[in-house]
Amino acid sequence: MPHGDITHIEIPVTDTARASAFYGDLFGWNIEEFEGYEGYPMWQAPNKISGGGLTTRSDTATSPVSYVEVDSIDDVLAKVVENGGEVVNGKTPISETSWSATFRDPDGNEVGIYEGATSGSGDAG
Repeated sequence: MPHGDITHIEIPVTDTARASAFYGDLFGWNIEEFEGYEGYPMWQAPNKISGGGLTTRSDTATSPVSYVEVDSIDDVLAKVVENGGEVVNGKTPISETSWSATFRDPDGNEVGIYEGATSGSGDAG
C-alpha cells in the first residue's frame, strides 16, 4: 500500500459483541479476533482492502480514528510537532514488522499513522 493511504480505521465501542453484530449485519464486514490481539476484533470490508478494529470506548476514545500509512513514523511525528500538532501516542510496536502512533492536528483532530507490513493476519489493516 503506497504512502499516504488510509490503512486502518479504529471504532470505539462499549460492547464488542454487539458492535460486531451491528457492523457485520449493516455493512457485511467480516469481524474476528486474531491470535495475539484478543479483545480487539478486527473488521475487513467486502472489498478485502478496507479494514480496522473495534476498540474499547473510553473518555479519551470517543470518535473513530483513521490510520494513514507512512514510510517513517519518526519523520512524520517530527513534522507534526514542527507544524503545530502534538503527539498523543508515540511509536508503538504492533508486531515485529509494524508500528503505530497517534497525533492531534492544530484543530484537535486525532489521526493515527502506521508503518510496516499490511498483509497477513494480525497486522493492522
